[in-house]
Formats: sequence, C-alpha cells, structure tokens
Amino acid sequence: MHYLLMYDLVPDYVERRGAYRDAHLTLAWAAVERGELLLGGALIEPTDGAVLLFTGESSAAAEAFAKADPYVLAGLVTRWRVREWMTVVGEGAARPTR
Repeated sequence: MHYLLMYDLVPDYVERRGAYRDAHLTLAWAAVERGELLLGGALIEPTDGAVLLFTGESSAAAEAFAKADPYVLAGLVTRWRVREWMTVVGEGAARPTR
C-alpha cells in the first residue's frame, strides 16, 4: 500500500529550514534506503506544504518519520497527517487496474 505524509508549513519555512535541512535529508535518505520512502518534497509557489510518498503494509513508517523529523520537532511543520492512497495506475501501483 501507499501512504502520503502531508505537511502544512510555517509561512517562513524557506528562510528557517537551513538549520535543519541536513538532518531532515539524512532521515529521508535513510527511509529511502530501507525501502519505505519513495518520493518526497515541498510544494512550491507558494511553499506552504510538503508531501512524502511511503510504501508498506501500514502507515507506521510514515508516522514514525513525522515524529522524528527535525522540521516537525523545530516547529516548521504546523500540522501533519498520513493518508492511505489507493494507487491503481502506473509502475509500482499497489492495485494495478486496467
């Protein structure tokens, strides 16, 4: 299954993220190496949110990521949530449907 971790960001996120960016990216790449995180990044124009795509049997990896994320811990994320995403089209879809 796929899970979307969605962040709402503070208005000055771009200016404040520098101090936490390396630690955030280290956490993200470790999740990639474990096969949990497929894609992630900020929404732009405006940069008011971010979305990370996780894969697994449950939402546990996405939730654990958010709870450990330096951006969340430093208050750059005002709200986060995980939603199960039923993927049906594309390479790697959880339930390919034609």
